This record gives sequence, structure tokens and C-alpha cells, in this order.
Amino acid sequence: MSFSAGVYFVGVGPGDPELMTVRAQKLIAAADVLLYTDSLVPPAILADARPDAERLPTAHRTLEEILPILKERVAAGAIVARLHDGDPSLYSTIAEQIAGLRSQDIPYQVIPGVSAFQAAAARLGQELTLPGLVQTIILTRCAGRIGLPDRESLSSLAAHQASLCLYLSARQAEKAQTELLEHYSPETPIAVCYRLGWPDEAIWLGKLSELAQITQDQQLDRTVLYLISPALQAVETGRSQLYNPDYHHLFRPETTAARSPQPS
Repeated sequence: MSFSAGVYFVGVGPGDPELMTVRAQKLIAAADVLLYTDSLVPPAILADARPDAERLPTAHRTLEEILPILKERVAAGAIVARLHDGDPSLYSTIAEQIAGLRSQDIPYQVIPGVSAFQAAAARLGQELTLPGLVQTIILTRCAGRIGLPDRESLSSLAAHQASLCLYLSARQAEKAQTELLEHYSPETPIAVCYRLGWPDEAIWLGKLSELAQITQDQQLDRTVLYLISPALQAVETGRSQLYNPDYHHLFRPETTAARSPQPS
């Protein structure tokens, strides 16, 4: 696989290098320049980068500092990997970077990655959509320094009682718990997930009424994902229709024998 000069926004997953896509790994190995948020992307992600590749941490840089770097390196014919933790479609700030690139006709591509909510469900060995219990997943965050549209208040989203994945909210844990309790039962199971995919990854299980206390007791203030979901409880649920022998579809049509009356 070959890459041409341009900017590649690469989702590198939550932290575990083995959770990156093959395309992401190949891009990192081919890149001339790598820009990454050093506070969120662990060093192990860069293990396969070329020894001569330029490495530029960005935790301390502003957009106005990053865009000229992207422009200059691409103009010089470089393959530029702009690494983002998780998946670039969620809370990654690629929209403003892409707007800057488009305004100057700089080519770019986006390579998807595994998001923290997917890694959390995998770590828990859990499906977040169970037949007859919950069929919707909501990805959101609590209002903090960056507000939320009124129509997306945590309280209004909680009314659906869906599987809710709460990002970027550790510093508003008490407020989040209060809003969620307006609609979820205090007994709703939760998972508090810290630095998923990193060597010091930790997960605490509890119930919604304990969310703020767990956060406080463990002194968590960043890099935390909360899962709030009825699917996390150990209950018997109805089976899916997909593999039900009585459910027929394009790839498993009803047979003549199945349609025929059976002898008594």
C-alpha cells in the first residue's frame, strides 16, 4: 500500500497498539512526519514509525501553530500522519483542522479507529444492545467549559434509558450523576473506565448512585469513560431474531419443509 503527500488524520484507538487498524499501522510506518497529542497518545503507538521520521508532539500547540506545519510539510512532499486517540469522528477536533486544509487545497484523508466505548465493551465482554432490553447507544459528554446545545442536555438524553457512553466528564461527575438519576434507576449498572488500552488501564464496576463516589475515591479527573447501561446487568434477555430458526431472511429463506404442516 502506497501513500502520497498529504495529511492523514489517523484514529489510533484508545491506547493499545494492537487495536489499531492495519491501514493506520501502515500509515504510521510510512509517514515522514507524525503529529500527535502526547498527553493522549502513548509512546507505544509510535513504535513502528521510521527512525528518521519527524515527531512533533502537539499537546502544547494551538490550531494556529499546527496548520502552518501541516501546510509546510505537505508542500515539501511529505506524508503527514496527524494522530488522534480513539476514532477521529468523536471529540477529535479534526473538523477545524480540515476546514483549514480545505481553504488552502491541501489534500487529506481520514482513517477510522477503535473508540473507547468499543474497547470498554470488549474489556467487559459485553454487548451494549440486547434484545428486549436496550437497542440504542448514546455517545455524549457532560457540559463543562465547552457547553452543549440545549436539546442535548444530559438529562434529556437520559430519558431514553439507553446504553449511554459518557466522555470527557470526570470533572463533572457529581453533576452528571444528578442529571442521569432524573431518569435512570439508582441501581443502573455502570462501568468507570480509566485510560483504556494503556498499561495502567483500570475499570471499576458499580451502580449509578456510586458514579461520583467512585470518581472521587479513585481521584479521577481525565481520560475517563463512563458506561451507564441496563445491558451491564446480569439478566436473562430475549435472543436475537437473526439466528432464530423460525426467523427467515434473504440468506436463510423459509424451506418447503418448514412451511408444510407436520404430521400429528
